[in-house]
Amino acid sequence: MKRILFVCLGNICRSPAAEGVLLAKARERGVKVYIESAGTGAWHVGDPPDPRMIKAAATRGYDLAYQRARKVDPADFYEFDYLLAMDLANHTDLMELAPPNRSADIRLFLDFADCETRETPDPYYGGEGGFERVLDLIELGAAGFLDHLEDESE
Repeated sequence: MKRILFVCLGNICRSPAAEGVLLAKARERGVKVYIESAGTGAWHVGDPPDPRMIKAAATRGYDLAYQRARKVDPADFYEFDYLLAMDLANHTDLMELAPPNRSADIRLFLDFADCETRETPDPYYGGEGGFERVLDLIELGAAGFLDHLEDESE
């Protein structure tokens, strides 16, 4: 079973959505994974995801309400197989924090997606449309990442 950690800035919008979407899509496809999410910043530790993201995800059948924000921990670089950053800034932060002997593969999540962008934009300061766009991208990323895991296991 692969262990995946999604990482964004505050762990209240993008990475919790990615956790919820990938968990649901993996169950649909029968792929066994362990998934968490975290932030590179600590502003929202202990908080639930942004209510706008919870609502947008729920309209698509994804449950995010159980999640609570946390900050990336040094142990994450050893306890997870993949640390998937939602954007280049968080990828850079992870690479700077990463110990040289880490076991985790640190990647941009959308590098697994068949889409025009490598970054999942932060919808925090925008309107509802931004949350829908993020979910669209995450669904593409989840499909591509699950394809990758299935190919890897063959």
